[in-house]
Amino acid sequence: MGGRQIEQSKLTTFSLLVIAATCLAVALYWTRPVMVPFMLALFLTHLVAPLVDGLQIGLKAPRWAALLAAFLVIASLLSLLTLLLITSVGGLMENVDTFKNKALELIDQILGLLTRWNIDLGQEDFMARIQGLPILPLLQNTVGGVMNFLTTSVLVALFAVFMILGRQPKEVRSGLWGEMDRKIRRYLATKVITSAVTGILVGGILGLFGLDLAMVFGFMAFLLNFIPSVGSIIATLLPIPIAMLQLDHNLAIAAAIVIPGAIQFTIGNVIEPKLMGDGLDLHPLSILLALIFWGMIWGPVGMLMAAPMTAIMRIILARFETTGPAAELLAGRLPVSSSNDEIAAQDHAEAS
Repeated sequence: MGGRQIEQSKLTTFSLLVIAATCLAVALYWTRPVMVPFMLALFLTHLVAPLVDGLQIGLKAPRWAALLAAFLVIASLLSLLTLLLITSVGGLMENVDTFKNKALELIDQILGLLTRWNIDLGQEDFMARIQGLPILPLLQNTVGGVMNFLTTSVLVALFAVFMILGRQPKEVRSGLWGEMDRKIRRYLATKVITSAVTGILVGGILGLFGLDLAMVFGFMAFLLNFIPSVGSIIATLLPIPIAMLQLDHNLAIAAAIVIPGAIQFTIGNVIEPKLMGDGLDLHPLSILLALIFWGMIWGPVGMLMAAPMTAIMRIILARFETTGPAAELLAGRLPVSSSNDEIAAQDHAEAS
């Protein structure tokens, strides 16, 4: 095969991979009502499966007892998340009028300063638009989101139950599946523990400052910690409007933002890397692009699962010679390509 034929073959392979990836993305988008609960259940099964293995193999417990313990853990986790979500939304709805009035007072003070400085930015029209914001439809959308979460939780529980029922505890996983299993399980276990600690600390500290929605922000810090890099920044910035409305002193406002931010930075950048070791072997830019990609396909849930999903893709791509360079790029390493040398050698052989 000549050098030109090798180059054309590689271009054809690359084009086919792009077409296949596009078709896969479209399929994942249209099947998200089923695929999102399925992937959440798969990750949940990875967390609960060691409990079943430990009870059956380590403690010699009957299989029915190990499965019952796993089901209780799944039900407890989903019930706790649902309770926290309902409590958070309930607290927001109870205080919405208070926060709206305080926000209007703060905006009125800012607009008053602009008027004193003879700066006309259409303050009266702006204030009228703020007062006419549709708060009730926003709350109705929030309640609708809670109901969707409850429906998804039921599907997640069903998928997880059937996955655990069909699982063999003594099965040895090796090769491609074994590598994915080890990396994803370690990542998820570490993330759940560190996210829970982050949420408890952030919620507790904001509660000490007297913020009304401290539990809400703690819950959001727990969820957003699953989104690498971007999530901790969003969780740090979320309490700023409430802190400005509720706290009187600038020092208290700064402390309510800086202390939780420092906690999230320390856990995310110091503790987590030590617990994960080599982690998922993904470059930060790859994670950022993955957040955008999975967010477009599966929404906020896709962003939560972006890092492990991309890690699974990288492991699969690394197993094949054709897609190996793409796996290296996801890891932040430039692939070592010998295509030019191969083409030159082929051309030299044909010429001689």
